[in-house]
Amino acid sequence: PKVGCYIHGLFLEGARWDAAAGKLAESRPKELYTEMAVIWLVPVPNRKPPESGSYLCPIYKTLTRAGTLSTTGHSTNYVIAVEIPTDKPEKHWIKRGTALICALDF
Repeated sequence: PKVGCYIHGLFLEGARWDAAAGKLAESRPKELYTEMAVIWLVPVPNRKPPESGSYLCPIYKTLTRAGTLSTTGHSTNYVIAVEIPTDKPEKHWIKRGTALICALDF
């Protein structure tokens, strides 16, 4: 794109992307990981995140979320967090351990 960048090839754990509704949805039975839609990152200076209607979803490099603690205070396996639209409160997805994964182990 002319502004920002696209991210593709991520996998959702603990939820799935509902393309028809354009938001997070509950995982289907026996589906551990689902493909995430393409994400368009657009830089906005001094942006304040919305108070509701989105989940601040962490992105990890691998399924092993633990890593060594870096100087930033985050795990070395942590990449960034992105806002994903949802109609449920953020704590709903936190309890399910919902996260985006860059690479599956198999």
